[in-house]
Amino acid sequence: MDKKYLTTAELAKLLGISRIAVFKKIKSGKIKAKKIGRNFFIDRKNIGGILDGTLTEKKKNEIDEAVRKTVREYGETLKLLGKE
Repeated sequence: MDKKYLTTAELAKLLGISRIAVFKKIKSGKIKAKKIGRNFFIDRKNIGGILDGTLTEKKKNEIDEAVRKTVREYGETLKLLGKE
């Protein structure tokens, strides 16, 4: 069943953030949501704009690899800089 709306919990899981973070984004206007009773619901058609600011799994892996490479190549220098 394709639902037209997502709950805050569903969106939080999708984005990999907490429900509190979703509520804060709703309050600040970064996420458009409808309040029905005591709950907020996010229209699926608005998710594209929300997801534009998130990293894909491929991008996360690329960043992780870049960090590992940097630590491998400059580990000693980074340790020395950390002591300053």
